[in-house]
Amino acid sequence: MRKLIYTLAIMFMITTFVQAQDITGAWKGTLTVQGTDIPLIFKIEEKDKVMSATMDSPSQGATGIPVDKVLFENNQLTLSVPTAGIKYVGELKEKQLTGTFYQGGMELPLKLEKSEITLPGDPSLVTPETELLEIAALDKGDYKYKVEDYFAKPKARTFQLSPDGIYLSYREKDDKLKNHVYVKNTTTGEVKKVIEEKDELIRGYGWANKGKLIYVMDKGGNEDYHLFAVNIDGSDNKELTPFEGVKVNILALLKEDKDHMIISMNKNNPQNFEPYKININTGAIELLYENKDLVNPITDYTFTKDGELKAFTKLRDGVFVDHYYQQEDGSYKIIKKLNWKDSFGIINFNYTSENKDDAYVVSNLDSDKTEIYLYNLKEDKPIKKLFANDQYDISNISLSRNRNYELDYYSYEGDKEIIVPVSAYYKKLHDRITKEFPQYSYSIIDRTDNEDQFLLHFQSDKKYGVYYLYNVEKDAFTLLYDLMPQLREEDMAEMKPITFTSRDGIVLHGYITLPKNMAKGEKVPVIVNPHGGPQGIRDSWGFNPEAQLFASRNYATLHVNFRISGGYGRKFLESGFKQIGRKAMDDVEDGLQYIIDQGWVDPERVAIYGGSHGGYAVLRGLTKTPDLYTCGVDYVGVSNIFTFMKTIPPYWKPYLKIIKEVWYDEDVPEEKEIIKEVSPVYQIDKIKKPLLVIQGANDPRVNIDESDQIVKALRAKGFDVPYIVAYDEGHGFGKEENSIPMYKTMMGFYAEHLKKKPKNEKVKGQ
Repeated sequence: MRKLIYTLAIMFMITTFVQAQDITGAWKGTLTVQGTDIPLIFKIEEKDKVMSATMDSPSQGATGIPVDKVLFENNQLTLSVPTAGIKYVGELKEKQLTGTFYQGGMELPLKLEKSEITLPGDPSLVTPETELLEIAALDKGDYKYKVEDYFAKPKARTFQLSPDGIYLSYREKDDKLKNHVYVKNTTTGEVKKVIEEKDELIRGYGWANKGKLIYVMDKGGNEDYHLFAVNIDGSDNKELTPFEGVKVNILALLKEDKDHMIISMNKNNPQNFEPYKININTGAIELLYENKDLVNPITDYTFTKDGELKAFTKLRDGVFVDHYYQQEDGSYKIIKKLNWKDSFGIINFNYTSENKDDAYVVSNLDSDKTEIYLYNLKEDKPIKKLFANDQYDISNISLSRNRNYELDYYSYEGDKEIIVPVSAYYKKLHDRITKEFPQYSYSIIDRTDNEDQFLLHFQSDKKYGVYYLYNVEKDAFTLLYDLMPQLREEDMAEMKPITFTSRDGIVLHGYITLPKNMAKGEKVPVIVNPHGGPQGIRDSWGFNPEAQLFASRNYATLHVNFRISGGYGRKFLESGFKQIGRKAMDDVEDGLQYIIDQGWVDPERVAIYGGSHGGYAVLRGLTKTPDLYTCGVDYVGVSNIFTFMKTIPPYWKPYLKIIKEVWYDEDVPEEKEIIKEVSPVYQIDKIKKPLLVIQGANDPRVNIDESDQIVKALRAKGFDVPYIVAYDEGHGFGKEENSIPMYKTMMGFYAEHLKKKPKNEKVKGQ
């Protein structure tokens, strides 16, 4: 039934308008399906005696979905989408519609109440722009660089090569901050604007073949990505997946088939994704495999280079993972039954082997760290271990399609990114690149099909990024573009890896960024920045615009890869399960104590700032150790774990048991008490330091209610809490017009609370 929300057609039909004055407005109700409540809002309008309607499903991030047909006569409302077999019929009595919702053979009761059309959350809580500007103005000083220098998107970026190398594509920003996609003919120099960015952001793009580009967009940050395709001359710009509320993932580009690619969509059920072969010229789709089981859904698909589905994994009972592999007769057989905590995955098939069942896999079944194996999938046994590291997880390899899929290198992340060349060809290439640019880390962004040109991106902790084109035949590097030439390397701060031991004896890693011009013996203010996730995510070495902005204002930045962070092995990861807000926060505090002990930072001027889980860590830090921090900035953070669990996107629901194993399970009495202890909204009385809260209204991961709750609760106690909400953003701000003012307000907030030593500071209003 929930298919309804994701399959409404994008079209309006003229309908009757009898008694429109009684039916126009917003109508809210809740549909109950298999024990799940789905809030719905129908917005009915009448213009020039013609009625139209749209539908919102706030809990699933779907808004403004057009309804095909609106009919209201004799006090009976009918909303229908004939092509999808969907209809609602309700009778109007005063300000209530009582009726039935029909879809797919089901008939479900649905009552709708007349209500006011409102923005997400509680707009009355949002701080007026004039007040935010006053806070931003507090960031005073003779600074060499402005906030815009760090956070204005580069004039040009995301360069890519066409498969034949004749064309170069890139995004270029105009004076209205729109980032359009251009294609340049490298032979003639002719440049053509191919994709125009309008109200919605182009979230990503790439080459489908030598004559066509693909790109994805969502609506206001709701993460329901749609797929589009366009010819390189800008013609035939077409939406390939015009399904409202449906999220698209790209599974395989099919280099051997220029007209097709493989995607997955939750088109038939918002919880489950199914693989489709899609024609990038016509949009015609072919369902490749059904994924109907809501209890034990397929969660991952593995295709060959020719588009054959060879393997998939099913999540069983919410916590077990069954690996299926294709047999000779085309059927699929379970080859492994594992726990979700086990790592076993196919990276790619070994096309150099005569045995089609040989593959490169990543596994930690016989080790703490993930390792690379050559593996026979049909016999379910390793052929040999190829690469491992005793300190870090290994999961990345690179193959050369041009050289019959020869294995080129392994890579992994330690304190920095490490590349380990394997093939003779790549050893020579790696040696050439690193000798030419020894001061930078590099990555191969793109290459032509015949590998005569490589597009390289170089970066360091002091360099945001620069593109070079390497011509193999000429053995020549050509500077293509410096992404942020306004930020001079010699002015930037060093990001230094650190290692320390937690209070319970675990070795932890992280990074400290200290202001470049610190005086000898000076102790500077510090901003502690826990990362998001939290599970499996980690902080990395490289150019960090936030840390560099903070350093330019004489603030240090601390990043800690606390227990539960990824890349350090299974034991380290699992040591953080059921410890979010507890021992994971202890690790952050221990990292702070470490840099205090080094004499680098002032323990009386410590801010905590983070996004997503990092935002939660801010709120938790201000309640767990209220005297440790001077102030906090919460960016799309969880405030109430109970409500967070109830508002996850539908495509997260199959993983709810896993989420509860990582976080906490309220159905377990002891853990329910822990949730109350570590949910900041229940510990409001402990917060006594200034707080700034930031939220995207359309966030599908951390609902706006999470931020509303903490702001409302604190203000009820007299706290002055500045609250920034962007109504065209989701889980983080993607638009310059939102992100730059946000950072300016943040810097003014820090200037107010970190520049001077606090003198028993209390929050305004106390």
